[in-house]
Amino acid sequence: MADQADRRILDLFGITLPIIQAPMAGSTSPEMVIAVSEAGGLGSLPAAQYTPDGLREALAAVRAGTARPVNLNFFAHREVPADPERQAAWVARLAPYYLEAGLDPAQAGAAPGRAPFNEAYCAIVEAFRPEVVSFHFGLPEAPLLARVRAAGCKVISSATTVAEAVWLEGQGVDAVIAQGVEAGGHRGNFLSDSMATQVGTMALVPQVVDAVRVPVIAAGGIADRRGVLAAFALGAAAAQLGTAYLFTPEARIPAVHRAALRAARDDGTALTNLFTGRPARGILNRVMQEVGPLSDLAPPFPTAGGALAPLRARAEAAGSGDFTSLWSGQAAALAREMPAGELTRRLAGLA
Repeated sequence: MADQADRRILDLFGITLPIIQAPMAGSTSPEMVIAVSEAGGLGSLPAAQYTPDGLREALAAVRAGTARPVNLNFFAHREVPADPERQAAWVARLAPYYLEAGLDPAQAGAAPGRAPFNEAYCAIVEAFRPEVVSFHFGLPEAPLLARVRAAGCKVISSATTVAEAVWLEGQGVDAVIAQGVEAGGHRGNFLSDSMATQVGTMALVPQVVDAVRVPVIAAGGIADRRGVLAAFALGAAAAQLGTAYLFTPEARIPAVHRAALRAARDDGTALTNLFTGRPARGILNRVMQEVGPLSDLAPPFPTAGGALAPLRARAEAAGSGDFTSLWSGQAAALAREMPAGELTRRLAGLA
């Protein structure tokens, strides 16, 4: 591309366009991954939304649709023991909403698991051998990571600060995703839990570029061609976008989420831990405004969402997103509805 002098990501991943579709657990479909990769970008499949058997099925669908490079994404969090006392306090805080909805708080159950990268997932990587494997919340243990590299996969991970980027480079990653605080969905932080000191994309990307030798992928607050060009100007070799792809027909999101995205404003999102136990950016809704958006009562990741599940189901059935995790970045208002392949080409300046 004439306006993209740094070809390192293109050469590293074997793609033709420096556009990466963010792996959005719960929203990304195999069809989205196929469309992005076929357009020349890097489609990313979030393994966290699947069981091992479900992941194998999804990967088979992806490979049936494209032979081009794809990214397989995993969470690298550390599992924590159950905390019944904290869970009970969380259910007690939500009890008034249950009563209002005519539900019994005893219906509140455990959230579905989000397993970190483990032996079972590693075996799938070794069998499937995706061109790229990405991680969120740091990196897995060294023996597992060595097996990923031995499978011939390029390894990347998210950094929300310069210190995290330097740490990742020290662990031998092939590229760093510099995730600005504007980004939708989960923060990738792993060296610090402080949300008060998270860095914006404009400040983060050039400082990471100056601090590491590996290529840098800009993420956060990018939703159109202007944002992609800005990322290049800051020194990034590629741009990763998530929220913009939620506007595509390939996104698997409930109707209330799609409606909220269409009405999104620049000041309409906040970081919240209510839905999973880890900070993630989403569109403000009733539960975020009244309980949080950040609450010390929310159980640790990924267990917080179980208590909200009955409330979410009841509200969504009535057409309300009051208890839904409406993940979105701050630039959602810049996004436009179109197929994922067309979006990828437009972001790259080809349409």
